Amino acid sequence: MDKHAIWKWLLLIALTAFSLALVIPPKQKIKLGLDLKGGMSFTVQINRTEIEKQLREEFKDLPEKDILSRVPGTVKKAQEQAMEIIRNRIDALGVAEPQIYPEKDDRIVVQIPGQSNDADQTRAIKMIRDAAFLEFAMVHENNDKLVDDLYTKGLAPEGFRIVSTSGRGRAGRNSYKRDIQALPDEKMNDDYRAKLRKFQAPPGYRFMLEEVMEDGQKFYAPFFVRERHELKGDAVRNAGMEYDQLGQPYVKLAFDSKGSRKFARITADYAPGGAKNPSPEGRRYLAIIMDDKLYSAPFIKTAIYGGEAIIEGNFTLKDAQDLSIVLRSGSLPVPVEIIESRIVDPSLGRDSIESGMRASLYAGLIVVVFMAGYYLLGGLVANIGLLFNMLLLPLSMMITAGFMSLFTGSVSGAHIGLPVLTLPGIAGIALTIGMAVDANVLIFERMREEQNAGKRFAAAIEGGYHKAFLTILDSNLTTVMAAVILFIFGTGAVCGFGITLTAGIMVSMYTALTVTRMIFNLIAKHTSLQSLKMQNWVKPTNINFIGFRKIAILLSVVVIAGSWTYAVRQGISDPSKVLATDFTGGSSIAFSFAQKQEVEKIRGALDAAGISHAHIQYQKELDKNAELLQIRVPYGSGEKAKTALNASFADAGFKVLSDETVGPQIGSEMTRKAVYALIWALVGMIIYITVRFKFAYAIGAVVALIHDVLVSAGLYCLCGRQIDMTIVAALLTIIGFSVNDTIVIFDRIREKSKSLVNKSFLEICNISINETLARTVLTSTTVFLAVLMLLIFGGGAINDFALLFFFGIITGTYSTIFIATPVMLMCRREKKK
Repeated sequence: MDKHAIWKWLLLIALTAFSLALVIPPKQKIKLGLDLKGGMSFTVQINRTEIEKQLREEFKDLPEKDILSRVPGTVKKAQEQAMEIIRNRIDALGVAEPQIYPEKDDRIVVQIPGQSNDADQTRAIKMIRDAAFLEFAMVHENNDKLVDDLYTKGLAPEGFRIVSTSGRGRAGRNSYKRDIQALPDEKMNDDYRAKLRKFQAPPGYRFMLEEVMEDGQKFYAPFFVRERHELKGDAVRNAGMEYDQLGQPYVKLAFDSKGSRKFARITADYAPGGAKNPSPEGRRYLAIIMDDKLYSAPFIKTAIYGGEAIIEGNFTLKDAQDLSIVLRSGSLPVPVEIIESRIVDPSLGRDSIESGMRASLYAGLIVVVFMAGYYLLGGLVANIGLLFNMLLLPLSMMITAGFMSLFTGSVSGAHIGLPVLTLPGIAGIALTIGMAVDANVLIFERMREEQNAGKRFAAAIEGGYHKAFLTILDSNLTTVMAAVILFIFGTGAVCGFGITLTAGIMVSMYTALTVTRMIFNLIAKHTSLQSLKMQNWVKPTNINFIGFRKIAILLSVVVIAGSWTYAVRQGISDPSKVLATDFTGGSSIAFSFAQKQEVEKIRGALDAAGISHAHIQYQKELDKNAELLQIRVPYGSGEKAKTALNASFADAGFKVLSDETVGPQIGSEMTRKAVYALIWALVGMIIYITVRFKFAYAIGAVVALIHDVLVSAGLYCLCGRQIDMTIVAALLTIIGFSVNDTIVIFDRIREKSKSLVNKSFLEICNISINETLARTVLTSTTVFLAVLMLLIFGGGAINDFALLFFFGIITGTYSTIFIATPVMLMCRREKKK
C-alpha cells in the first residue's frame, strides 16, 4: 500500500479548499463575459497612416527608412496613451468594472458590461468613436476671396448646392446646403471625405465645411484650412461646458502652461497688426477641428494670453457635456478606428446562462448515471473523481490561464487569474464532463483484462493503472495541444474555451490517475473485495475491420464530395451563407420580436434601404418556444438595417439582442488565424505521434483528422449553419477527441506487436481494434450523451457548437476504426522475413 497516502489526501483537501475559495461566493468571484451578462466590446485600432504623416512632418530632414523605423515605437506609445485616455472617458460615464487592455501592437480592446438601454449604448459608442483628435490650424490668408470665387463660378462639392442665406454665412450671403438626392448620406464614406478635402484646395490646404444652423436648417460655410496644425489637443488641461447669452451651450478649453504659451504666440502673430498679419484690417481665422470635423473658425481679433479658448457649435446639452468629458479626459495622440464591435443585451445573457448551466447539469447527470450503471462500484468511484474534477476545475483554470499567458507572451489582463466565464466556456465545462471519464474507462477496461487474466483486486488495480498510464498521457497531451493552439490563435470567447478545455483535461488526468486510485487503495485495504464487478455490454469481437477499408473510404469520399460541393456552391453564390461575419466581415444582428414577419417582407424592407445580400434566418431553441431573428448584412450596413426594420415594422416589436460588427481587416485576420490553427494542430500532431510511435502512424492519424474536419464541417454546412471562430474551436476539439481515440488503438498495436510476434501486422491491427472497441464505444457514448444535452438544452452558440460536435463524435469514432489504421498500414513498410 502507498505509504504517502495521508499526504496525498491532505494535498487533495487543500487543493479543493483553495479551488472553492476562488469561486465562493459565486456572484462576487465569478466574472461573466459580455455574452453572459450583456454589454459591449470594441476593438479599436491606432491609425498608423496618421502616425507616419506626423513623423514625416516632424522629421523632414530624415531619410524615409529612418522615419519608418520610428513608426513601431511611436505606435506603441500612442497605444498606451490612447488606452489611458479611453479608460478615463469610460470612467467618466460611471461604468462599473470596464475592461480595457492592449491587443497586438496597435489595438485596444474595450469591454463595457451591463449597458442595458439604447441611449447608454449609443453614448458609450460615441465616446469611443469620437477620438477627440483636437487640432488648431490656420485658415488660408485669402480664404474669403477663394470662397467668393467658388460661389461666383458656381462650384460646389458633390452632395452640396449653393444657396442664399440671411447673413450667417461666413462669406457674404451664400452658403452650401446638403443635396441628399445627388448624394445620399450612406455614400459619404471615407473615400468621399478624402476626395472632399481636396476640392479646389490650394497645395498644403484642405477644404472643410463648418455647420451653421439658421432658422432650424443646416447650412455649411466653406474654409480652406492648412494641413499642418499649429497646436494639438494634448495641450488641453481642462474642458467644461458653459452657456452664451442666448442660452446656447458651448465648450470652454483651458490649456496647460506650454499650450498657453503656444496659443498666445499664435493669436499674437495672426491678430491684426501681428507679425504674420501686419495689416490692421487683416482678417485671419483659426480653425478648431476635432476628428477631422470643423467645429468653428473664429476671427482672431487680438492676442489671447489667458490660455483659454471656446468651441462653439450647434450643440445640444448632452453633446456639449460629452464633448467636454472627451476633451477633459485627454485628446488621443492620433485618430482611432473601431474595427470590431459586439453588443449583447443583458436579457440574452441571462437566457444563455440558464440554458448553458441547464445543459451542463443534464450532461453531468446523464454521464454519472451511465458510469454508475455500467461500472457499478467502479462507476461510483469514477463519479467521485468527476465530482473532484468539477471542484478542482476553478484552480486548474487559473493555473492554465496563467501558464498559457506566459507561454504565448500575452500581457492581457483578460488572461491572468481566474478567467472570465463565457458561453463557449460553459460548453467547454459540459464537454469536459463527458471527456473526463475517458481515462476512467481506459483504466477500468485494463482492470477487466487484468482480472480476466486471474489477478486479484489489488494486483488488478496496480496493473490497470500502470498499463493505462502511457495511453492516457499520449491521448490527452494531443488534445491539450489542440487546446493550446486554440488559445494562441483564438480571440475572446474562443480563448476562454481553450483555457476551459485544457484545464478540464489536466484536472481529469489528476483525478483519474491519482484520486480514483487513492479511493481504490482504501477499498482494497479496508474491505475483503476480491474483484471489481462491472457490466459487459460490449462483448469481445473478432471483426475484420481492416477488410472494410475500401467500402469505408468510398463512403467517406461520397459524403465529403457531396457536402462540400453543396457548401462551395453556396459560398460562391453568397459567402455569408457559409461563413459568418467573423470571416467575411459585416454586421450580425439578433432581434427578438412580438410579431413574426415573413422573410421576404424583411428582405424587401432591407432592399428598399439599399442593403443587398442580406442573410435572414429565424432561429428557434429546441427547449423553448421563443424564436430569434438573425440578420447578417455587409460591413457598414448594420445601423441602416436596424433603422429600416424599425421603420417598416413599427408594430412588430423588434428589439436588438446582440449586434456584432466585424471589419474586413478583422475578417481576413480571423480567416488566416483559423487556417493557421488547423495547420499547426495537424503539424504538431504529426511531430508528436512520429516521436511517440512512427511516421506511418502519424500519417494515418492526420489523414483521419483531415477526414473528420471535412466530414463534420461539410455536414454542418449542409444543415444551413455558418462557420465562425467558435465552430473552428469545435473543429479543433474534434481533432483532439478523434486523435485521442486513435492513440488508444495505436498504443495497443504497439503493445501487441511486441507480444504477438507470430502474427502478421494486419492481424495485429485487427486484434487491437477489437480489443479496444469497448473503450471506443463507451467513451464515445459518454461524450455523445453530454453533447446531446448541449444540443437539446443549449441555446445560441452552444447549439451550433453541439451540432458540429455531434457530427464530430460520429465521424471521429468511425475514422478511428476505418480510416486511421488502414491508412497507417498503407504507409508502413512491411518488414520482409
